[in-house]
Amino acid sequence: MINGHLRTRVVITGLGAITPLGASLEQYWDGLLQGRSGIRRITQFDASEMPCQIAGEVPDFNVELYMDRKEARRTARAAQFALAAAIQAVEDAGLPDQMPEPERSGVVYGTAVGGGDKISEGIATLVTSGPSKVSPFMLPVGIANISAFMIAHRFQCLGPNNTISTACATGTQAIGEAAELIRRGAADLVITGGTDALVIGFAIASFSAMHALPIHFNLQPEKASRPFDAKREGFILSEGAGALILESEAHAKARQARVYAEVAGHASSADAHHFAAPAPDGLGPVRAMRWALQDAGLPPEAVDYINAHGSSTPLNDSIESKAIKSLFGDHAYKLAVSSTKSMIGHPMGASGALEALACILAIQRGCIPPTINYEFPDPECDLDYVPNQARQAEVNVTLSNSFGLGGQNACLVLKKFY
Repeated sequence: MINGHLRTRVVITGLGAITPLGASLEQYWDGLLQGRSGIRRITQFDASEMPCQIAGEVPDFNVELYMDRKEARRTARAAQFALAAAIQAVEDAGLPDQMPEPERSGVVYGTAVGGGDKISEGIATLVTSGPSKVSPFMLPVGIANISAFMIAHRFQCLGPNNTISTACATGTQAIGEAAELIRRGAADLVITGGTDALVIGFAIASFSAMHALPIHFNLQPEKASRPFDAKREGFILSEGAGALILESEAHAKARQARVYAEVAGHASSADAHHFAAPAPDGLGPVRAMRWALQDAGLPPEAVDYINAHGSSTPLNDSIESKAIKSLFGDHAYKLAVSSTKSMIGHPMGASGALEALACILAIQRGCIPPTINYEFPDPECDLDYVPNQARQAEVNVTLSNSFGLGGQNACLVLKKFY
């Protein structure tokens, strides 16, 4: 009940993950709890001339587990990840390969860029071999909504279909918008999440030119992502996908589904300040967190754990810490705040989805993932960042933050389902 009105409750019944810690949900979670880094030397292209030569690549991804070889060859890596994570989530939810109520089943999936690899490949072919050699598939498979199409096609979801692209806030905002479809009665079930595969030359070069990536950890990649640490240099670009099955409470109960947690609230806001730098006052993140809690009908004091955006950039981490203290007051120092990007890096459009998975499993399994590489305290970052080791704890309410390029802020409130 919100503001005196009963509202459809939205529950999470299936999860899937493709990550630098492994290509399954359990590999991802085990890696987080072990405090293991998924950051490595780049192998997908020759990065020897790049200032930053490390990234969070997905190891040993076998696309043929999810689609045939011919289809895979003409599918962008981000879309491969998206479909694989969705297949895992559908299976985890105990759903059939074809949705039993197609017109009541939707897809809201997100990506910051989409098929950057295929677009880069097409441009390179055009430059080196001329227009007659450019494949007719290059542009269609590179567009942002191809992941949502592939998921809808695979599972015959004939209801609402939407693609969210809000940079680093994408995955978080996609889940919120998926929940909204269910709340307003437009769907009973939605496959949602986010994906990206930007370990490609132009992305590394561009972010390097922005001085956004670390350059002093090429020989120690596992140490490079260090959110909230005083010696942080920048974020680590990575790749992956996270998928969730959302259902109305009534729909999940009718099929006797196992419920992981509930999507209690969500919100987004804009800094309207700068295309890349966060506003120094931190009020954009404050608004997103405050509105998400209001949407959930919960006070700040109800929150046990925040999965921070925690990107490991000097500005972002200090401003996020400032925003948390501004909204939560004294309770900020009683919260656990950790950044799973310390282990998987920043997979852009997939970040929010994978971080939501970490929150959901923290609620279900009573353990909070750590912030690894936290060695040198920063006076501006003085909260409890769950340093270096996972922590057993009862977790009832979590916040998942995503703050991105373009001043995009998004926040999810996930809570234990009773």
